Amino acid sequence: MPDGLGQVSRALRAAPPDQLAEAADRALRRALGAARTEVFIADYRFSGLWPVLDPAAPDGALPDGHGVARRCFSSQQPVLDTGEDGRCRAYLPLSVWGERLGVLMVELPEAPAAATVEDARDVAGELAVALRAAERETDRYRRARRRERLSMAAEMQWDLLPGRSVTHGEFLLAGQLEPAYTVGGDHFDWSVDGDRLTVTVLNGAGSGLAAALLTAVTVNAMRNARRSGGSLVEQAELASDTIFYQHRGRRHVATLLLELDTRRGVVRAVDAGSPHVLRLRGGTVTPIRLEQQLPLGMFAETRYDMQEFTVEPGDRLFVVSDGVYAAEPDGQGPYGEKAMARAMRSTRLQPATEAVGTVMRELHAYHADADLRDDAVVVCLDWRGSSPPEDAGGR
Repeated sequence: MPDGLGQVSRALRAAPPDQLAEAADRALRRALGAARTEVFIADYRFSGLWPVLDPAAPDGALPDGHGVARRCFSSQQPVLDTGEDGRCRAYLPLSVWGERLGVLMVELPEAPAAATVEDARDVAGELAVALRAAERETDRYRRARRRERLSMAAEMQWDLLPGRSVTHGEFLLAGQLEPAYTVGGDHFDWSVDGDRLTVTVLNGAGSGLAAALLTAVTVNAMRNARRSGGSLVEQAELASDTIFYQHRGRRHVATLLLELDTRRGVVRAVDAGSPHVLRLRGGTVTPIRLEQQLPLGMFAETRYDMQEFTVEPGDRLFVVSDGVYAAEPDGQGPYGEKAMARAMRSTRLQPATEAVGTVMRELHAYHADADLRDDAVVVCLDWRGSSPPEDAGGR
């Protein structure tokens, strides 16, 4: 449906930012003869998919095909569900550069041809891009994502995030914050720039709004240095000086800065505190031992050294904050001593986007599903290895 696809694209571009679901519905009814459509958005914890048209719906109000929608969301592949009456519900992933936003359901009068499924998937891709852009202009989709009220600190932290996952030819990257609705100072940030991937994980000191404000200053200082062409060392030093001259050593931020050369598999690191990096290679989890330096902001004019380590194709790196590694529920040892490695090993067959959720779920289970006592960050990076360069001559 080349012309129909163009009509859908034009309809999305012309729609007000808060009316994308309705615009897509009208366009898909015309282009594909769809009986109806539904846009589902993933919540902050990735615990469910919630309809944009009725985000307040309880679990029992979700459609019968919600389990199929979850399968589509997890696999990031179209899933067809044909009923006894011959009608077919096509579930299509809504994702942008690897970030999973939700699922588009299109109900058709009969099972579609493969070409129609691909066209519908292209529509879902267009809709996902539009939804991502529209979040700056409307609160509608953020409201659909939340199952309870966010604290002020959590509101700031989620708005500060770069996203929750990103896919690249050489890597797949994902991260998750907990407790999702009350997170304070822990955070992650990343940026892709050519052959360089920069990842930072922060253990923000304190709790609540004060911790979130400290983290916001730290992240923006590092971004300022990075966007000005600064190295990892310069990013750490600018952030450290900024925090010190704000708080005179009374506040500081433990931070791990990583920069992956996505072509060569070389990782540069500045370890300024407590976040840990672990490597899953095959079935073995190994801590990457780095020389720990002073947290950012402890002293004036602190200078940092950069270290290097290498990764091999197929390696998975986990970066975790102290709220994960050092979590110590009543009567148990720290999560990081044994349970965390078991959880990480269990993710071997999962993509990074699912692996972060597995580690977090195991952390909650370790706490006997009680509220976490500390903020927790898990970032998972899969390095696939360098793609062969394209032959400019076409040979």
